[in-house]
Amino acid sequence: MIARPLYLTGGLIALGLGLIGVALPIMPTVPLLLLAAFCFARSHPEWARRLYNHPTYGPGLRDWRDRRAISRRAKVSAILAMSAGAAFTWFTVGFPWVWLSLAVLTIAGTWIWTRNE
Repeated sequence: MIARPLYLTGGLIALGLGLIGVALPIMPTVPLLLLAAFCFARSHPEWARRLYNHPTYGPGLRDWRDRRAISRRAKVSAILAMSAGAAFTWFTVGFPWVWLSLAVLTIAGTWIWTRNE
């Protein structure tokens, strides 16, 4: 009974952070949208369907849901965006904050690249 509002809240938070990730290269958009779709599937299934049918993000979400795969194009785009975020961090705030961006790039980039296509 109480789980449904918690899933809805989690889905809304993940969706909001995912939307921020559209504009900020260091924020992971698709993983947050996957989390939102997971939460919405348990609280508001129509919203989950809308995410899976989205013209831009839907194909990547469906690939992950159905095959646990990330397309090569999405891998390259994600790693380039995270690299741009690390470069932006270097030029705007410098050390030691750039280490955070580089850690995200290293950990997430390695995980992304090793996922199936």
